[in-house]
Amino acid sequence: MAVKPYQPPKRNLELRARVLLGIRSYFLGQGYLEVETPIRIPAPAPEAHIDPQTSGSWFLQASPELCMKRLLAAGFERIFQICKCFRKGERGALHLPELTMLEWYTAGHNYNDMMQQCEDLIGYIIRSIGLDTVIWYQGSRIDLNPPWDRMSVSEAFERHTSVSMAEALRNDNFDEIIAGDITPNLGNTGPVFLYDYPVVLGSLARRKPDNDNLAERFELHIAGMELCNAFSELTDPGEQRKRFEAETALRESLGKSTYPSPEPFLKELAHMPECAGNALGIDRLVMLLADIAKIDDVVAFTPESL
Repeated sequence: MAVKPYQPPKRNLELRARVLLGIRSYFLGQGYLEVETPIRIPAPAPEAHIDPQTSGSWFLQASPELCMKRLLAAGFERIFQICKCFRKGERGALHLPELTMLEWYTAGHNYNDMMQQCEDLIGYIIRSIGLDTVIWYQGSRIDLNPPWDRMSVSEAFERHTSVSMAEALRNDNFDEIIAGDITPNLGNTGPVFLYDYPVVLGSLARRKPDNDNLAERFELHIAGMELCNAFSELTDPGEQRKRFEAETALRESLGKSTYPSPEPFLKELAHMPECAGNALGIDRLVMLLADIAKIDDVVAFTPESL
Protein backbone atom coordinates (compact mmCIF):
# COMPACT_ATOMS: atom_id res chain seq x y z
CA MET A 1 0.00 0.00 0.00
CA ALA A 2 1.34 3.44 -0.94
CA VAL A 3 2.36 5.64 1.96
CA LYS A 4 0.83 9.10 1.98
CA PRO A 5 3.59 11.71 1.47
CA TYR A 6 4.52 13.94 4.38
CA GLN A 7 2.78 17.31 3.97
CA PRO A 8 4.77 20.34 5.16
CA PRO A 9 2.74 23.51 5.90
CA LYS A 10 3.02 25.17 2.47
CA ARG A 11 1.46 28.55 3.29
CA ASN A 12 3.64 28.99 6.36
CA LEU A 13 6.79 27.95 4.52
CA GLU A 14 6.04 30.51 1.82
CA LEU A 15 5.65 33.19 4.50
CA ARG A 16 8.86 32.00 6.14
CA ALA A 17 10.75 32.42 2.87
CA ARG A 18 9.46 35.99 2.54
CA VAL A 19 10.48 36.75 6.14
CA LEU A 20 14.02 35.49 5.46
CA LEU A 21 14.18 37.62 2.33
CA GLY A 22 13.04 40.65 4.34
CA ILE A 23 15.69 40.04 7.00
CA ARG A 24 18.47 39.88 4.43
CA SER A 25 17.17 42.93 2.59
CA TYR A 26 17.07 44.96 5.81
CA PHE A 27 20.61 44.15 6.91
CA LEU A 28 22.21 44.44 3.49
CA GLY A 29 20.51 47.80 3.09
CA GLN A 30 22.05 48.90 6.39
CA GLY A 31 25.57 47.99 5.28
CA TYR A 32 25.90 44.71 7.17
CA LEU A 33 27.97 41.80 5.96
CA GLU A 34 26.27 38.40 5.99
CA VAL A 35 28.67 35.83 7.45
CA GLU A 36 28.76 32.08 7.98
CA THR A 37 30.62 30.55 10.89
CA PRO A 38 31.15 26.86 11.76
CA ILE A 39 28.20 24.98 13.23
CA ARG A 40 30.48 22.34 14.77
CA ILE A 41 32.82 23.86 17.37
CA PRO A 42 35.36 22.54 19.93
CA ALA A 43 34.11 24.59 22.91
CA PRO A 44 30.76 26.33 23.47
CA ALA A 45 30.14 29.18 25.89
CA PRO A 46 29.52 27.52 29.27
CA GLU A 47 25.95 28.46 30.20
CA ALA A 48 24.31 26.68 33.11
CA HIS A 49 20.87 26.23 31.58
CA ILE A 50 21.68 25.64 27.90
CA ASP A 51 22.93 22.19 26.91
CA PRO A 52 24.60 21.93 23.49
CA GLN A 53 24.41 18.77 21.42
CA THR A 54 27.62 16.79 21.19
CA SER A 55 29.14 15.91 17.79
CA GLY A 56 31.97 13.48 18.34
CA SER A 57 34.38 15.18 20.73
CA TRP A 58 33.08 18.62 19.62
CA PHE A 59 29.69 20.33 19.88
CA LEU A 60 26.94 21.63 17.62
CA GLN A 61 26.61 25.32 18.35
CA ALA A 62 23.87 26.57 20.66
CA SER A 63 24.64 30.01 19.24
CA PRO A 64 27.15 31.45 16.73
CA GLU A 65 28.11 34.08 19.31
CA LEU A 66 31.72 33.18 20.04
CA CYS A 67 32.80 32.95 16.40
CA MET A 68 30.93 36.11 15.44
CA LYS A 69 32.60 38.03 18.24
CA ARG A 70 35.97 36.84 16.98
CA LEU A 71 35.04 38.42 13.63
CA LEU A 72 34.23 41.66 15.46
CA ALA A 73 37.66 41.48 17.08
CA ALA A 74 39.15 41.05 13.59
CA GLY A 75 37.58 44.34 12.46
CA PHE A 76 34.16 43.36 11.02
CA GLU A 77 31.93 46.00 12.62
CA ARG A 78 28.46 45.19 11.23
CA ILE A 79 27.69 41.50 10.72
CA PHE A 80 24.65 39.24 10.68
CA GLN A 81 24.01 35.54 10.27
CA ILE A 82 21.02 33.24 9.75
CA CYS A 83 21.95 29.78 10.97
CA LYS A 84 20.93 26.55 12.63
CA CYS A 85 21.50 26.22 16.37
CA PHE A 86 21.08 23.18 18.58
CA ARG A 87 19.84 22.87 22.16
CA LYS A 88 19.80 19.42 23.68
CA GLY A 89 16.50 18.31 25.22
CA GLU A 90 14.47 21.36 24.21
CA ARG A 91 11.09 20.36 22.76
CA GLY A 92 7.63 21.86 23.10
CA ALA A 93 5.10 24.16 21.48
CA LEU A 94 7.74 26.94 21.36
CA HIS A 95 10.92 24.86 21.30
CA LEU A 96 12.81 22.65 18.87
CA PRO A 97 16.17 20.97 19.49
CA GLU A 98 17.25 22.36 16.09
CA LEU A 99 16.19 25.98 15.65
CA THR A 100 16.86 28.78 13.18
CA MET A 101 18.54 31.84 14.63
CA LEU A 102 19.19 35.35 13.36
CA GLU A 103 22.18 36.84 15.15
CA TRP A 104 23.72 40.24 14.52
CA TYR A 105 26.31 42.59 16.02
CA THR A 106 26.88 46.31 15.66
CA ALA A 107 30.06 48.05 16.79
CA GLY A 108 29.55 51.34 18.61
CA HIS A 109 26.02 50.42 19.74
CA ASN A 110 24.62 49.51 23.15
CA TYR A 111 21.47 47.71 24.22
CA ASN A 112 19.36 50.86 23.97
CA ASP A 113 20.40 51.26 20.33
CA MET A 114 19.59 47.58 19.81
CA MET A 115 16.03 48.07 21.08
CA GLN A 116 15.52 50.74 18.44
CA GLN A 117 17.00 48.45 15.80
CA CYS A 118 14.57 45.68 16.78
CA GLU A 119 11.67 48.06 16.16
CA ASP A 120 13.13 49.05 12.80
CA LEU A 121 13.88 45.46 11.71
CA ILE A 122 10.49 43.98 12.53
CA GLY A 123 8.72 47.01 11.06
CA TYR A 124 10.70 46.53 7.84
CA ILE A 125 9.86 42.81 7.71
CA ILE A 126 6.15 43.50 8.24
CA ARG A 127 6.10 45.98 5.38
CA SER A 128 8.10 43.66 3.13
CA ILE A 129 5.58 40.81 3.50
CA GLY A 130 2.55 43.08 3.15
CA LEU A 131 1.19 42.96 6.72
CA ASP A 132 -0.31 45.85 8.65
CA THR A 133 1.37 47.19 11.79
CA VAL A 134 -1.62 45.90 13.77
CA ILE A 135 -1.86 42.11 13.65
CA TRP A 136 -3.97 39.43 15.30
CA TYR A 137 -2.31 36.56 17.12
CA GLN A 138 -4.43 33.77 18.60
CA GLY A 139 -7.38 36.13 19.06
CA SER A 140 -5.37 39.02 20.54
CA ARG A 141 -4.89 42.37 18.79
CA ILE A 142 -1.17 43.23 18.76
CA ASP A 143 -0.18 46.80 17.90
CA LEU A 144 3.36 46.80 16.48
CA ASN A 145 3.57 50.54 15.94
CA PRO A 146 6.63 52.05 17.66
CA PRO A 147 7.72 53.12 20.17
CA TRP A 148 7.45 49.82 22.05
CA ASP A 149 7.04 49.59 25.81
CA ARG A 150 10.05 49.05 28.05
CA MET A 151 9.88 47.39 31.46
CA SER A 152 12.73 46.57 33.82
CA VAL A 153 12.96 43.04 35.18
CA SER A 154 12.58 44.42 38.69
CA GLU A 155 9.37 46.21 37.71
CA ALA A 156 8.03 43.06 36.03
CA PHE A 157 8.43 41.14 39.31
CA GLU A 158 6.60 43.93 41.16
CA ARG A 159 3.72 43.96 38.64
CA HIS A 160 3.22 40.28 37.96
CA THR A 161 4.46 38.32 41.00
CA SER A 162 4.25 38.31 44.78
CA VAL A 163 8.04 38.24 45.23
CA SER A 164 10.83 40.64 44.38
CA MET A 165 13.58 39.98 41.86
CA ALA A 166 16.07 39.70 44.74
CA GLU A 167 13.88 37.13 46.53
CA ALA A 168 13.58 35.04 43.36
CA LEU A 169 17.36 35.00 43.02
CA ARG A 170 17.81 33.99 46.66
CA ASN A 171 15.18 31.25 46.31
CA ASP A 172 16.77 30.00 43.05
CA ASN A 173 13.47 30.17 41.15
CA PHE A 174 14.08 33.26 39.02
CA ASP A 175 13.82 31.44 35.66
CA GLU A 176 10.74 29.51 36.79
CA ILE A 177 8.93 32.71 37.75
CA ILE A 178 9.95 34.50 34.56
CA ALA A 179 8.64 31.61 32.42
CA GLY A 180 5.48 30.89 34.41
CA ASP A 181 4.31 34.23 35.78
CA ILE A 182 5.92 37.06 33.81
CA THR A 183 6.41 36.06 30.16
CA PRO A 184 2.75 35.02 29.61
CA ASN A 185 1.69 38.51 30.72
CA LEU A 186 4.03 40.45 28.43
CA GLY A 187 3.31 41.79 24.96
CA ASN A 188 -0.34 40.79 24.71
CA THR A 189 -1.39 44.14 23.24
CA GLY A 190 2.00 45.33 21.95
CA PRO A 191 5.72 44.45 22.17
CA VAL A 192 7.57 44.85 25.47
CA PHE A 193 11.32 45.08 26.01
CA LEU A 194 12.16 43.41 29.33
CA TYR A 195 15.51 44.89 30.35
CA ASP A 196 18.21 45.12 33.05
CA TYR A 197 18.67 41.53 34.16
CA PRO A 198 20.68 40.51 37.24
CA VAL A 199 24.32 40.28 36.22
CA VAL A 200 24.42 36.60 37.25
CA LEU A 201 21.92 35.96 34.44
CA GLY A 202 23.85 37.80 31.76
CA SER A 203 27.16 35.97 31.58
CA LEU A 204 28.21 37.61 28.31
CA ALA A 205 26.65 41.04 28.93
CA ARG A 206 28.26 44.26 30.15
CA ARG A 207 27.47 45.51 33.66
CA LYS A 208 25.46 48.72 33.95
CA PRO A 209 27.86 51.57 34.81
CA ASP A 210 25.53 52.91 37.52
CA ASN A 211 24.49 49.56 39.03
CA ASP A 212 27.08 46.81 39.35
CA ASN A 213 24.43 44.18 40.11
CA LEU A 214 22.63 44.54 36.76
CA ALA A 215 23.62 43.62 33.21
CA GLU A 216 22.71 45.56 30.07
CA ARG A 217 20.57 42.75 28.70
CA PHE A 218 17.04 42.73 27.30
CA GLU A 219 14.54 40.30 25.85
CA LEU A 220 11.77 41.22 23.42
CA HIS A 221 8.35 39.77 24.27
CA ILE A 222 5.37 39.79 21.93
CA ALA A 223 2.11 37.93 22.59
CA GLY A 224 3.55 36.09 25.57
CA MET A 225 6.55 34.82 23.57
CA GLU A 226 10.21 35.67 24.02
CA LEU A 227 11.49 36.54 20.54
CA CYS A 228 15.03 37.73 21.13
CA ASN A 229 17.82 38.11 23.67
CA ALA A 230 20.27 41.02 23.38
CA PHE A 231 23.20 42.59 25.23
CA SER A 232 25.60 45.43 25.41
CA GLU A 233 28.50 43.02 25.02
CA LEU A 234 31.12 42.35 27.68
CA THR A 235 34.59 43.12 26.31
CA ASP A 236 36.76 42.53 29.40
CA PRO A 237 38.59 39.18 28.98
CA GLY A 238 39.37 38.83 32.70
CA GLU A 239 35.78 39.35 33.80
CA GLN A 240 34.50 37.12 31.00
CA ARG A 241 36.79 34.29 32.12
CA LYS A 242 35.53 34.64 35.72
CA ARG A 243 31.93 34.51 34.54
CA PHE A 244 32.60 31.41 32.46
CA GLU A 245 34.23 29.80 35.50
CA ALA A 246 31.14 30.65 37.57
CA GLU A 247 28.83 29.11 34.95
CA THR A 248 31.01 25.99 34.83
CA ALA A 249 30.88 25.70 38.63
CA LEU A 250 27.09 26.05 38.52
CA ARG A 251 26.84 23.32 35.89
CA GLU A 252 28.95 21.06 38.11
CA SER A 253 26.70 21.78 41.11
CA LEU A 254 23.67 20.80 39.00
CA GLY A 255 25.32 17.53 38.01
CA LYS A 256 25.74 18.61 34.38
CA SER A 257 28.68 17.97 32.10
CA THR A 258 31.27 20.70 31.63
CA TYR A 259 33.08 21.85 28.51
CA PRO A 260 36.57 22.89 27.44
CA SER A 261 37.31 26.59 27.79
CA PRO A 262 36.91 28.59 24.53
CA GLU A 263 40.46 29.95 24.71
CA PRO A 264 40.70 31.52 21.22
CA PHE A 265 37.62 33.63 21.99
CA LEU A 266 38.93 34.69 25.39
CA LYS A 267 42.35 35.59 23.98
CA GLU A 268 40.86 37.75 21.20
CA LEU A 269 38.12 39.40 23.27
CA ALA A 270 40.34 42.34 24.25
CA HIS A 271 40.36 43.39 20.58
CA MET A 272 36.57 43.44 20.26
CA PRO A 273 35.09 46.95 20.09
CA GLU A 274 32.27 48.16 22.30
CA CYS A 275 29.19 46.73 20.62
CA ALA A 276 25.71 45.29 20.99
CA GLY A 277 24.51 41.89 19.84
CA ASN A 278 21.13 40.25 19.41
CA ALA A 279 19.85 36.69 18.88
CA LEU A 280 16.34 36.42 17.44
CA GLY A 281 14.39 33.20 16.97
CA ILE A 282 13.18 33.10 13.38
CA ASP A 283 10.83 30.17 13.99
CA ARG A 284 8.96 32.14 16.66
CA LEU A 285 8.87 35.29 14.53
CA VAL A 286 7.20 33.31 11.74
CA MET A 287 4.76 31.85 14.28
CA LEU A 288 3.78 35.38 15.30
CA LEU A 289 3.34 36.67 11.75
CA ALA A 290 1.49 33.54 10.59
CA ASP A 291 -0.79 33.46 13.67
CA ILE A 292 0.40 29.95 14.55
CA ALA A 293 0.46 28.59 18.11
CA LYS A 294 2.79 25.62 17.60
CA ILE A 295 6.36 25.79 16.29
CA ASP A 296 5.88 22.50 14.41
CA ASP A 297 3.67 24.31 11.90
CA VAL A 298 6.31 26.80 10.68
CA VAL A 299 9.14 24.38 9.84
CA ALA A 300 9.51 21.99 6.92
CA PHE A 301 10.23 18.97 9.15
CA THR A 302 9.93 18.31 12.86
CA PRO A 303 12.29 15.82 14.54
CA GLU A 304 9.39 13.35 14.79
CA SER A 305 8.75 13.46 11.03
CA LEU A 306 12.29 12.38 10.07
